[in-house]
Amino acid sequence: MVDSNILKENVGKEASELIKDGQVVGLGTGSTTHHFIRYLGERVKNEGLEILGIPTSFQSTLLARESGIKITTLDEHDIDIAVDGADEVDSNLDLIKGGGAAHTIEKLVDSSADEFVVIVDGSKVVEKLGAFPVPIEIIPESLRLVKNAVMELGGKPEVRMGIQKDGPVITDNGNFVLDTKFDNIENPYELEIELNTIPGVLENGIFSGIADKVIVGRDSGNEVIEK
Repeated sequence: MVDSNILKENVGKEASELIKDGQVVGLGTGSTTHHFIRYLGERVKNEGLEILGIPTSFQSTLLARESGIKITTLDEHDIDIAVDGADEVDSNLDLIKGGGAAHTIEKLVDSSADEFVVIVDGSKVVEKLGAFPVPIEIIPESLRLVKNAVMELGGKPEVRMGIQKDGPVITDNGNFVLDTKFDNIENPYELEIELNTIPGVLENGIFSGIADKVIVGRDSGNEVIEK
């Protein structure tokens, strides 16, 4: 069995080869997207590729700068193509994202791109979403109210706690994350809307109907799944 990090590197490299000179590129967040940004930076250096990147987190901003990719914003440019990872991908190309607590800006960037490409290793592909808890970014003052509302929808929410930090994880936007387990997500689209109508919720990690293409890293080679 091929090491998962190698599979991630393989799909990151393939995705980097999709980028064309002159494009504005959405730069996702996470371990798989790390490889994409690094390989894209190599193309910028070796081929003189002229692109602009729109990062989805502090992590991707720092990595893009280290890789020699020029940075811009959504206020200044539209996005031609966005590349991002996922924590789960189902058979309809619906996603759960937010393991890195960057899903709010990721959804803003990914959904606004002309083309959204997802890169994952094979372990992230599932028949139905739900094994991975749905991350929900919330305003800290709304914690009790949101938890109660989410439980009424059948969710089991837990505040994500920091590692090597006392207290909860704080997002790049200054908010909390509720990791919420749902026993059964029959309709990701409906649940995504229901969660976002709860006062205090900024955004949740269900990405339904957004992905155009998924590149899956498998032991036998990369597999491309398109709508």
